[in-house]
Amino acid sequence: MFLTKLQQEEKEAFLELAYLMATIDGKFSVFENPVIVKYQKEMELEDYKIKGLAIDDILKVFKEERSKHIVLIEILRIVYSDGIVHENEQNSIRLIKEHFGFDPNKYASFKDWIVGIKELANYPKHE
Repeated sequence: MFLTKLQQEEKEAFLELAYLMATIDGKFSVFENPVIVKYQKEMELEDYKIKGLAIDDILKVFKEERSKHIVLIEILRIVYSDGIVHENEQNSIRLIKEHFGFDPNKYASFKDWIVGIKELANYPKHE
């Protein structure tokens, strides 16, 4: 949604983080894979090869507040994409929040927004 606003280095770091978050529970779900592919297309990184960077190295790339907000919003989208938030995902989100210095209330509002979007996307259509 907002990934085109990131700088090139941030886009690559984001893709590393998204892949890390998608596989942190030990599997790459059928719900998470399309989200990663969408991210690659949105950022024009279809040919990017994941390097497997450590989360601390990835998070250092994001210095601007705007970039940090974009990262958290998009990471929450992938975490909630399969409807299950695993303990490893929760721990990683906590690490991201702490590294970025986010206020717990701001995090809660981002989380609620993402959950609302997911519910809206799954809302039955009336014909």
